[in-house]
Amino acid sequence: MSSRARERRHRSKGSIGSKVMLVILGLLTIVGLAVGGVAVWALDKIDSAPSIDTLKPASDGANTKVYDADGNSLGYVQSDILRTPVKLKEIPKGLQQATISIEDENFYDHNGVDLGAIARAALANFEAGQVEQGASTITQQLVRNLYIEDPEDTATRKLQEAAMAMQYEDEHTKTQILNEYLNTATYGTTDGRSAVGVEAASEVFFDKSVKELGLREEALLAGLPQAPTDYNPFTNPNGAIDRRDQVLDAMAGQGYITEAKAADVKATGLGLQRGYRYEQRDEQYFFDFVQDELIQKYGLQTVRQGGLRVYTSLDPTLQAAAQSAIAAHPTATAANALVSTDTQTGEILAMASSVTYDASQFNLAAQGERQPGSAFKPFVLTAAVDQGIDPDTTYYPAPDTITLTPPYSDPWTVSGGAGGSISLRQATANSVNTVFAQLGVDVGPENFDNMAHKLGVTSELDNYYAEALGGTTNCCTVLEMSNAYASIANGGVHHDPTAIRKVVFPNGDTDTPEDAEGNRVISDGVAYTVADVMEGTLDYGTAVGNDIPCTASGKTGTTTEMADAWFVGYTPDVATAVWTGHPNDRTPLPGYGAQLSAPIWHDYMLAYIDHTGNCNDYPAAEDPAVLSAFTSSQTASSSYSTTTDTTATDATTTDPAATTTRPSTGGVDADGDGYP
Repeated sequence: MSSRARERRHRSKGSIGSKVMLVILGLLTIVGLAVGGVAVWALDKIDSAPSIDTLKPASDGANTKVYDADGNSLGYVQSDILRTPVKLKEIPKGLQQATISIEDENFYDHNGVDLGAIARAALANFEAGQVEQGASTITQQLVRNLYIEDPEDTATRKLQEAAMAMQYEDEHTKTQILNEYLNTATYGTTDGRSAVGVEAASEVFFDKSVKELGLREEALLAGLPQAPTDYNPFTNPNGAIDRRDQVLDAMAGQGYITEAKAADVKATGLGLQRGYRYEQRDEQYFFDFVQDELIQKYGLQTVRQGGLRVYTSLDPTLQAAAQSAIAAHPTATAANALVSTDTQTGEILAMASSVTYDASQFNLAAQGERQPGSAFKPFVLTAAVDQGIDPDTTYYPAPDTITLTPPYSDPWTVSGGAGGSISLRQATANSVNTVFAQLGVDVGPENFDNMAHKLGVTSELDNYYAEALGGTTNCCTVLEMSNAYASIANGGVHHDPTAIRKVVFPNGDTDTPEDAEGNRVISDGVAYTVADVMEGTLDYGTAVGNDIPCTASGKTGTTTEMADAWFVGYTPDVATAVWTGHPNDRTPLPGYGAQLSAPIWHDYMLAYIDHTGNCNDYPAAEDPAVLSAFTSSQTASSSYSTTTDTTATDATTTDPAATTTRPSTGGVDADGDGYP
């Protein structure tokens, strides 16, 4: 008789009630109880069994899997439970038969409780004088796994389990029961992680999907649920062989395979191949970033065991290009980090570092807060343009050294000029510190810091004047800089950075980012003006020689003592930030941002253009900025003075942040935060 026919027959055998007394007698014998007056007690216990309709089945869930933008697997979110549910049609018939033969040979003929098995167990236990053999069916084991927490080996539990198993059989087909069992049984623990279900077990023990298993492997897996620790083939191979051979004998005895076939397989080894599918992860820095984003939104339990399918924005071609660009421009013992952002969505296209994950799990690109130096100046420029200051008709003196006395502040001495008087456009391209120090005072630190935050900087800023030159205390990460510049590139619309394009739940529901429209933080006219000014950095300024064959804007940055070197640049479509430095100290670098970081940006951007074909101009502003020349109140005030080195004739300066002293403390800005 086929399994399907037997399934139809078993579902017409009668109600649960007609089986109760037989079950009671058999179970009582197994647990060694008298069968007289105790029968009434047993009936009461069965009646008290909860209805499975009122219970929520326990679930080990499924492991969450993460994919890159091309649909390639990046790996699984780590969990103590390894589980990937599969449909019964994906599980080989041999494994189904092996499981039935060793666990429940009358599976297709009983209604949840196998009375014949109970009788055989009762006789064996009677003859032994103790409980040596049980008679739990697959359905009983499934009910125990799903509904009974911390099952105790008592008569009450066995009676209630039997009643619940019969109810479960009454409401589910044999196919459903077998499929659920094979996806919820525990097959063993390896390196602290338990394989639940046949797919996870197959990957752990054989490094392959369950649908690829052969008879030798199927028999081994089928024998594990009875005692996963005792039969673990990695820790007890001899015990695992004995148990596998028991399964093969059972299969032969029940006609699933021939005796000769069983003998052939028993003559072979276990065929183990430790698999690391659930532990192995690619692009681990990015993977951790994705995991943190998921946990923040969905919670730890859902992320670890929710069976999510997470599709990210990481472009494998661009990620490889980022790694190649970094490798092509090494800087002695220094490290590099790069983040590339889609300007129109905030999606992270690449997140790369020269540091290996094995060496350090600290993500320099997303977690490393380093002073941005002059790469912070565009935020001051943007705040100025937003206030109506025209970068072409507004001029400042640009001495080599200037001492300013900002309101409510001690005198502030800044070095790094160009000589003469220059426009804000020229000062931006050539990164002139003394001009931006004056502009910072005029714009106001609360205003340019607020602009930085609106554009995408999330680190704390202190409203210090020195921040106009990048002298920050706890800012900024490479990710922040890439995201903030992306807001300018996107015409003034900011998108929160995200690594996730969509999340698919096991039931098919799909969740997409909530920030699809973005948030306008400046007008497109202001953004257009700033982008146009910043083109000069690559055309004729501090990063000349690193230009690309498309419209692009950018800014170099080098901090005090040359401890950090930056280049952050963008096109209308992508913003990419590159940092170079020593992760654990402020060891001086052998060059500036234009020499160390800009070449990495250049090579990556060429690869981006080749890969995407994006080479657009900034769209004309729909809301052009209304600008006019600005005359600084500082230049007409006795509150500041300038001293100019008349020997300075080169209009292009190097790009360190200001060297700052505060006479009230007499200190030197050794750490580059703008204060002693």
